[in-house]
Amino acid sequence: MSSARSKQAAGGRGGKGTPATVAAAKAKIDFALHAYEVDPAAESYGRAAADALGVPHERLFKTLLAEVDGRLTVGIVPVSASLDLKALAAAAGGKKAHMADPHDAERATGYVVGGISPLGQRRRLPTVLDASASAFGTVYVSAGRRGLQIELAPADLLRLTGAGTAAIARG
Repeated sequence: MSSARSKQAAGGRGGKGTPATVAAAKAKIDFALHAYEVDPAAESYGRAAADALGVPHERLFKTLLAEVDGRLTVGIVPVSASLDLKALAAAAGGKKAHMADPHDAERATGYVVGGISPLGQRRRLPTVLDASASAFGTVYVSAGRRGLQIELAPADLLRLTGAGTAAIARG
């Protein structure tokens, strides 16, 4: 993986980048951006992204928002799995969880569904990364827009998001 902290860090229009790429560049971590063509007919944005990039589904992670005891919480799980809401609730110190309304997720993060990044969100939310990420030297997450993924070390993802880790993936 090559460092993409300069011009490549933009990843967005006009050289400004997305909030996710700006956050990664500002943190001075090593990362790489990977653009791909979005398939508007795809049933799963994450699986389509993994397929387009030739990345194993277990290594590309999706960012999902749930409400845990009424508080928005981010769960980051491989696209090969689904989010275990009970496990997320337990990891976040709560009792009950359900998927957040997409409009609430977009408003809280500043991103659109299908392009929600765990990095550079409008406001910092409690975040849990599935423990399976530690099996990889680098993982892929959305870079803040459909058609763009950021590859970074799981430790850097944890540091930038303030996330904890737990087994929150099912399947």
